[in-house]
Order: sequence, then C-alpha cells, then structure tokens
Amino acid sequence: MPVISTNTAANSALRYLNINSAQQTTALNRIASGSKVTQASDDAAGLAVATKLQNDVAVLNQAQTNASHGIAVLQTADGGMAEISDILERMKVLASQSLSGAVTDTERAYIDAEYTDLLAEIDSIATGTRFNGESLLDGTGAHAAGAQYLVGTDVASDTLTVTIADVQAATLGVATGVSTAADATAALGEIDTAVDTLATARAEVGATMSRFEYRSGQLATSEENLDAAQSAIVDADIAEEQANLSSAEVLTNAAIAALAQANEMPQNLLQLVR
Repeated sequence: MPVISTNTAANSALRYLNINSAQQTTALNRIASGSKVTQASDDAAGLAVATKLQNDVAVLNQAQTNASHGIAVLQTADGGMAEISDILERMKVLASQSLSGAVTDTERAYIDAEYTDLLAEIDSIATGTRFNGESLLDGTGAHAAGAQYLVGTDVASDTLTVTIADVQAATLGVATGVSTAADATAALGEIDTAVDTLATARAEVGATMSRFEYRSGQLATSEENLDAAQSAIVDADIAEEQANLSSAEVLTNAAIAALAQANEMPQNLLQLVR
C-alpha cells in the first residue's frame, strides 16, 4: 500500500546497508590484521585455544634456547676434560720414563718436577673451566649437584638434569710423584684408574649432550606444528577475505542505491495530490 508517513522500503534498505557495511568493515579488518579473529566475539573458543598455543610456542622457543645453553655448558666441560686427558697421557709417559733403568735419581728429580707441575695443572684446568662464571669441573658449581634445564612445556616431565663430575687430581686419585722407581710404579696404577674415571665422566657428558641435541630437534618440530595449528585457527585467508570484501562492497553500493530510490518514493507519491 503506497503511504508517505512510513517509508518501509527506506528502513529495509538502511538495515541492509548497515549489515553490508559491517561485513565490509570486518573483511577490511581481517585483511589489514592478517587475522580472522580480531576480537573475542569473532571466535571465543578459537581465541582461547589459539592463546594457549601461542603461549606454548613461546615456551618451546625458550626451551630450545635452554637446550642450546645446556649443550654449550657440556661442550665447555668436555673441552676441559679433554685437556686433562692429554695431561694424564703425558704423566703416564713421565712415570714410564722414571721406571727406565737408564735414568738416575738426578734425572728422576727433573721428571718429578714436570710431573708435579702437571698435577697442579689438572686442578688449575678443573677450576678454570668456567661457564658464566661457574667452575664446572672442580665440584663447587651448581652442575656438581645437578643443574636443571626446562626443555619443554611441562616442568614435571620436560626437565633434564645435568651433573658434571669433579675431575680434580685428588678426586681422580692421582697424588704420588715419580721421584723414585717405587713411586713411579704406584703412579702408573693411579693414572690408569684416573683415565678410567675421566673416561666415565666424559661419557656421561657426551650422553647428556646427545639428549639435548635430540630434544632440541624435537622442540623445533613441536614449535613448527603448534605454529601451524595456531595459524589454522586465527590467520585470515586473504584470498577469501578479499572475495568477501568485494562482495560486501557490491552489496553496500546496491543498498545505497536502493536507499536513495526508497527515499524518492514519498516524493513521487506526492505527485498524485498535485
């Protein structure tokens, strides 16, 4: 029924104009932000899941850093142990030399002087092998009792404990000099025991280092997968949003044209009373 007091067509056109304009704004926001969840009302459940995933990704990234720190500590410790191993080898040579029948006590005194200096050097290396100011090989640092590294998202199950053995001369059991043939014989036995002890300590360092390396690879894979999962939830499909924007623009223009036409209808009706 043609009326002039209530413009139902204009009201309807205005309602659709508002709807289409809102859709256009939503598409623009998603394109500009790169996210299809620009506010909680867009996808409350998805936003909650994505936020948790984002936190897990951040923790996994730090866990990879923790793993690299653990590897660096162990590499530093292994380097010091390698030097001590070389010293033990030299000490065994000196002890063997002291047992030669061609060597007199005078030469043994010279040999013993070097041997004693090497004993002191073992302790010097054990104390001087440091990471971030902490001595690693003299049994005084945090790693002597077991330092913990979080290499995951769960403290209870994703913590690796790194323990580095004390490899000072006294701990290795090397104490006897080589100033006499009898002492040299005893020293050879001590050195053999020390070599075995040091080899065990290095093996433990190597095994822990291997764990860190494998865990670091697993962390990188987990971070990649969680990133992909988060992306599937919140990242906008730019091609789809561009299509939505184009559609909304067309509908908005159509609604504007319809509203203009509807606003002219009362004026056209007034022509009937002239």
